[in-house]
Amino acid sequence: MYKRQDTVSAALACPAVRDVLVVTDDPVAAAALTALGAATVADAPAAGLNAALEHGARTVRAGRPGAAVAALNADLPALRPRELARVLDFADAFPRTFVTDAQEIGTTFLSAAPGVELRPDFGGASRARHRASGAVEVPVAGLDSVRRDVDTGEDLRAALALGVGRRTAALCSAPVSAVDGRGGL
Repeated sequence: MYKRQDTVSAALACPAVRDVLVVTDDPVAAAALTALGAATVADAPAAGLNAALEHGARTVRAGRPGAAVAALNADLPALRPRELARVLDFADAFPRTFVTDAQEIGTTFLSAAPGVELRPDFGGASRARHRASGAVEVPVAGLDSVRRDVDTGEDLRAALALGVGRRTAALCSAPVSAVDGRGGL
């Protein structure tokens, strides 16, 4: 939960972000993220991450048909609004863009310009799949916080070294081994 709150807080603090929509069936997460200023919608398809992201994009565009949309991993506790703004600025020039994760295998961000389908294909080696689908890879120099998702204890240590949001930092004031590899965030 704390990773999500820090990710959403950073996204909402980015001047290039108009609003944040979170797709979740978790009522506790929905309440916490709504309190931060995000909108939430239930995962109506309940068919996995990519279906949820497509549902979120459709929901946004139902209210604003001409909107650009972007999907951002929820586990980016070191996300910096300025770095996200740089990614969004780059994305404005292309129909679809993506950011690879720190391991250069997966994807942490995917965008689609107005009128363009998002076509998410997250999971595993999504970098190669997004590239093969025609999405343009955002140059990664200086985007460490956008690339640093947290899936393992080592990922968490790397995120902590970058500097995480206040909620993750508070949780991690306990020894890192207490949450290492257990999904405790």
